[in-house]
Amino acid sequence: MPATAPFAPPAADLPGKPAVRDWVPPAPTQEKHNFADLRTIDLSLMDSDDPAVVAALVESVKVAIRDDGFLFLENYGISLEQLHRQFSLAQYLYDHMSEGDKQRLLFDPDTGKWSGYKHPYGFKRHRGPADGIEQFNWYPEEWKDSNRLPKCILPFMDEIEAFCNYLTKSVNRRLLALFSRVLELPDDYLWDHVQSHGTPTGEGYFRHALFRPVEKTTEQASKGLRMHGHTDFGLTTLLFSVPISCLQIWGRDEAWHYVPYRPGALVINIGDTLEIVSGGHFKATRHRVYKPPQDQLHEERLSLVLFNSSVGDLRMTPAASSPLIQREGCVEEQGVYKEFAAKMKRGIPVPTNREWREIQIAEAVWLLTIRWGER
Repeated sequence: MPATAPFAPPAADLPGKPAVRDWVPPAPTQEKHNFADLRTIDLSLMDSDDPAVVAALVESVKVAIRDDGFLFLENYGISLEQLHRQFSLAQYLYDHMSEGDKQRLLFDPDTGKWSGYKHPYGFKRHRGPADGIEQFNWYPEEWKDSNRLPKCILPFMDEIEAFCNYLTKSVNRRLLALFSRVLELPDDYLWDHVQSHGTPTGEGYFRHALFRPVEKTTEQASKGLRMHGHTDFGLTTLLFSVPISCLQIWGRDEAWHYVPYRPGALVINIGDTLEIVSGGHFKATRHRVYKPPQDQLHEERLSLVLFNSSVGDLRMTPAASSPLIQREGCVEEQGVYKEFAAKMKRGIPVPTNREWREIQIAEAVWLLTIRWGER
């Protein structure tokens, strides 16, 4: 295959762009914990002219998404310097967003979306107990209408949009090609038939998130939990690895494991939709955000995440044309596909992807409000 073009962002010093304070990564934890042992996938190997190298890559991906549902992705085309610039922009957003914009752009999860600004007081529009989590989420509406964006970030939207376009149209497209090969389908099957399009994030969304340290009483009330255990409802999630250890995944040993820090790497996880499309051969793994180790409790955790989404009007169903599914059948032993198959057998109507997303957000809001004592 021809070599994939690396990310080439717009210049950071164009006229009209304010100075931006550099993001300095916090120190990784020095504590010993039960860290997850995730497989690492070198995406640049997709460009190899050696079919054996590509075949070995596909087999590694197959094992990772079947066993763990999570993996590290490296050498995907974005340099560490370019990535740190994006973290600096996220830091700038939270340093400079006005109180007026926070109120004007306040999210409303009752709409079935996290669109806009989330305040640090729980996961409902009205303020509940403090949870220390701020977010700004770019949905299709934010890409199409600059009035839905904080004014302070407007000078940098060329960089943020280019970043998301590259993540979606280059990184995620190559990732979906690998997943298509696991299903023994043409490379662009998932990209052409399942992935949504039309904006830098399709029907999905991009998130800047800031987790601030919380008071001891808040930590005790939540039992250290920052976000409850869940699977992502979309197609794939691309999360940039950060030094503050908060993300935990549910292992096959039925215990929670911190995901270790790997500078510059993407942490990839499978969403509900992709587990269903794969007929249960791919695994959407439960994960949560938990308090960091003791030596990081005083640190802020800045996070960048791209949530890729399938076509909203598409009804959730396995890819019947997959030779893998035709040969081995569907896997109904665990997880989301097991639940999906049981509902199908009971004659419950198959939801569209959009309906599934809205149901999952409604359930997430309910669980989070219970956890943070808003009910």
